[in-house]
Amino acid sequence: MRTPHTATRAALPAVLSAGLLLTACSTGADSAPEEEAPAADTAAASVAEPIAVTYDGGVLVLDGTTLEVAGNIELEGFNRLNPAGDDRHLFVSTSDGFQVLDAAAGELTDTVFPADTPGHVVRHGGRTVLFADGSGEVTSFDTDALGDGTPEDLDVYTTEEAHHGVAVELEDGELLVTLGDEEERVGAVVLDADREEIARSEDCPGVHGETTAEGGTVVIGCEDGALMYQDGEFTKVEAEHDYGRIGNQAGSEDSPIVLGDYKTDPDAELERPERVALVDTSDASLSLVDLPSSYTFRSLGRGPQGEALVLGTDGSLHVIDQEEGEITDSVELMDPWEEPLEWQQPRPALFVRGETAYVTDTATRQIHAVDLGTGEVTASTTLEETPNELSGVSS
Repeated sequence: MRTPHTATRAALPAVLSAGLLLTACSTGADSAPEEEAPAADTAAASVAEPIAVTYDGGVLVLDGTTLEVAGNIELEGFNRLNPAGDDRHLFVSTSDGFQVLDAAAGELTDTVFPADTPGHVVRHGGRTVLFADGSGEVTSFDTDALGDGTPEDLDVYTTEEAHHGVAVELEDGELLVTLGDEEERVGAVVLDADREEIARSEDCPGVHGETTAEGGTVVIGCEDGALMYQDGEFTKVEAEHDYGRIGNQAGSEDSPIVLGDYKTDPDAELERPERVALVDTSDASLSLVDLPSSYTFRSLGRGPQGEALVLGTDGSLHVIDQEEGEITDSVELMDPWEEPLEWQQPRPALFVRGETAYVTDTATRQIHAVDLGTGEVTASTTLEETPNELSGVSS
């Protein structure tokens, strides 16, 4: 590892969780009390296509086909989950850093990537990138090197100022990193394989979240639209409103179009939007799609054909044709619900892997598996705990 500004080369799914609190967003955590060594109740040596669900006090690991509970890991605090990028592991954000969950074995491992306030985890091009909000440290490694312990070959870079940010490593070794400090976030820079700056944009106020689209184009959200990076340069995608915030995105390698949330009230205590944004990276345009209800930051996903998926507070999973910008189908899964004011409080969540959408219902403590080809619910399970975060391994 080197000092700041240098570096050393040293999927419809589900999720897991464990850990500690971050800042209020889709991948943050606040601080949490010191934890005792987690107690694990694991029943299976190998869990098929595992998904993970957090609850107040732990993480459940489920068989992705039957939805049977295969492991119950006790872990205090508000737990956050992120896929590691392979078919076995998840990251749990804890007070010590990013702790590895072996979902296929149904147990939390002792492997921890130390981090001051662990934040976003990004998987792209066979690389996994971890961002520590409290220090600005960015750690990346080959995804397939995450085996029984910490990969030997780590690439570490530290941003100029610590902030709630995100980083994406591209297939040619370039690294896109957000720009900001504790007070504001303004844009992003791209560094070459030697971590020398080659592109910069400060035209993205309130930058938050990321995804990649067809052709490896990176899209990050702004308070006035989005910022995309492709072919070696940044391009601004303007919102339809002066304040048109995109903070959470879902991309697909099979589509040039990115799905994003869309908020227009900067003064709202909690805005419950009823429109989503479609960002077309082929021409840097943005269009809006009206929904029959509101949704939350855990409501966005993409189908196997690139279709946009939104879990609405009307209790339905809505399927949007990303080319036409129209809802083509809606699958009713639960009673209508309302987003809680506190972002850490449980609310229904969506996780997509392949042709299956996994959806939790906090009111009934259920989780459903939906075949996206037919719209049929193929499995359902009632949990003993109220589900919160939902994630899973990659296919």
